Amino acid sequence: MLSPDTKATIRNVYRALSSAMPGFKPRQGQLQLIAEIAKTLAGEHAPKPRILVAEAATGIGKSLSYLVAAIPYAQANNKKLVISTATVALQEQLVNKDLPFYATYSKLPFHYTLAKGRTRYCCAHKLANSSQAESQLAVWETPPQPEEVKKLQALHDALQDGSWNGDRDSWPEPVADSLWQQIASERHHCNMSLAAHRQCPFQRARADLLTHDVIVANHSLLMADLDLGGGAILPEPEDTLYVIDEAHHLPDVAREFFAVQLPLRQSALWAERLNQQSSKLLSILTTGRAQELVNRLRQSLTDMIPALRQLMQIIEHSEQQFSADNIWRFPLGEVPEGFRPLFDELKLSSRKANQTLGILLDQATELVRNDASQNARVEPILAEFSPYLERMNMLERCWTAMNKEEHPSAAPFARWLARDTENHDILVAASPLEIGGKLDGLLWSRCAGAVLCSATLRALGKFDYFCRQAGLGNAHDVVHLALASPFDYPNRSQLLIPNITTDPADENFTKMLIETLPDYLNGQSASLILFASYWQMNQVAVGLRDKGLSLLVQGEASRDALLTLHKMQCDGGKPSILLGTGSFSEGLDLPGHYLTNLIITKLPFAVPTSPLEQAYAEYITHKGGNPFLQITVPEASRKLVQSVGRLIRTEEDSGRVILLDRRVITRRYGKALLDALPPLKRVVEY
Repeated sequence: MLSPDTKATIRNVYRALSSAMPGFKPRQGQLQLIAEIAKTLAGEHAPKPRILVAEAATGIGKSLSYLVAAIPYAQANNKKLVISTATVALQEQLVNKDLPFYATYSKLPFHYTLAKGRTRYCCAHKLANSSQAESQLAVWETPPQPEEVKKLQALHDALQDGSWNGDRDSWPEPVADSLWQQIASERHHCNMSLAAHRQCPFQRARADLLTHDVIVANHSLLMADLDLGGGAILPEPEDTLYVIDEAHHLPDVAREFFAVQLPLRQSALWAERLNQQSSKLLSILTTGRAQELVNRLRQSLTDMIPALRQLMQIIEHSEQQFSADNIWRFPLGEVPEGFRPLFDELKLSSRKANQTLGILLDQATELVRNDASQNARVEPILAEFSPYLERMNMLERCWTAMNKEEHPSAAPFARWLARDTENHDILVAASPLEIGGKLDGLLWSRCAGAVLCSATLRALGKFDYFCRQAGLGNAHDVVHLALASPFDYPNRSQLLIPNITTDPADENFTKMLIETLPDYLNGQSASLILFASYWQMNQVAVGLRDKGLSLLVQGEASRDALLTLHKMQCDGGKPSILLGTGSFSEGLDLPGHYLTNLIITKLPFAVPTSPLEQAYAEYITHKGGNPFLQITVPEASRKLVQSVGRLIRTEEDSGRVILLDRRVITRRYGKALLDALPPLKRVVEY
């Protein structure tokens, strides 16, 4: 239950922040969201789970709401607060704007920080080795270029004199990926138990992180922490309240995190190189046990390499199995019988190699821990072999996923092969189809409380689709809240559905767009046209330019550059026309005169083209379902709401949305799609 003191603190913070915001207007939806967050986290709805799924439409002010409610409750109950986002833009807004504002005016004594993954920090020891000319041949696979040596020396000097903290993002100039890979911190090499690594940038950042009350992270980092058991990077889940902002991205991020992809030819080269270099381990580990382990490692690799080569040969002789997109997907995830013996062998040999190499490197680490004088001799070996351990980990994960036997009632893994024509390799890939059970076991069943929020969580007006994906479908005590926007849509905006006779599936649809769009752009000062595909956008751009229209087209410049040019033209009184695809339908903020004319060319139905999407549709069909109605339409509903949401960003905004897809009128599912939209004034031409 919320204590009277916590309730009073929340009220006082809200008053202080609202008084400090120029032109602030109290909104009932925001007050309701604050109250529901506080009551859910306090267990007033249910003692377990304390989870709120909240859709807060544009204008509610969800960031301020969860900060107002969650920080006082977390402080009063000695909990950490982790805010996880999907985009860098929201992270920057929270850390650079919202939290400083909150801290200044709330007067609450708390500390906040931005959490980053290990690989965003350099390893001080690897940097020291890489910046020394005599060490570079041993550390680098190919000798560094003079300009790379100069950059490494500058990084090392700055780290030594304290002018740089080892964070890649805080270095004033970009650091090339190829260079950073040589010095990035990694889990198996950068070991806090070793004296040389206790003051590494990541270890310092990790220690500092745990002193903060509010930690801003991203969904990928959250998944990485949970995969390590929780509490490895972020605070322990049992002691943490989570705010999952932009929560509609979480299932996809989690699915991608637990997917695996392995290059066969490259893996065989790694294994051969490790086999050749393994004797180096005996230069530092001289016991009989070490010799036995190295022999076991070599035997595992000797079993693995021919199996990898044989698998590649079988695949190369099965060209007819690959689609035009260079994909060979296994229906319902079932591995072909001819592959099973090899997959079993690779699973066994990769597991043995991974475990044995891990033991050998643990022994090397123990050697340094017990005798610091061994550091100079052992560290180069650890630096050389730790990347192999990462690769052996990946090998074991891949072959385990390819061999995993699912419960009959569970969704299978999607499994496929892909030809990498650029690198002349074959990729072996596997991904879970449903990730909800994983999220439940790692997070929802363990955390002290969670708030999942976004402007678009519902599909077709219901939370069912999202909750099933996120592993919250069977949690009857999860609280659901949908808050409509406070904006006056009926009087300030219009949804126009013209009498277009050409269906989007018609081959003449693109030609029709080129002929018709000028009619809806004429006289308009700020337009955004959204397309369902890059191909169609680019075709239409060529056609419109042939008609003399000046356009700003996604992909022809960076997103920031395009938006800057668009705003400059709008501010200068010149008509501006932006063209974009699906990524422009989310997170694009063009308030006021920067957008008054939004044109959606086609309903955002996603065609299942990726192997994962195809596998999921196949699985739904296999269970007797309809993938179009169960996946495609709900996804299209959510994306359409996002697209329409680009128009009205503030209470003063006005404009129109033009939807050039009559299927919302002619198809049975159309009414549900329209009813899920904000209440714009509808005009349907007949």
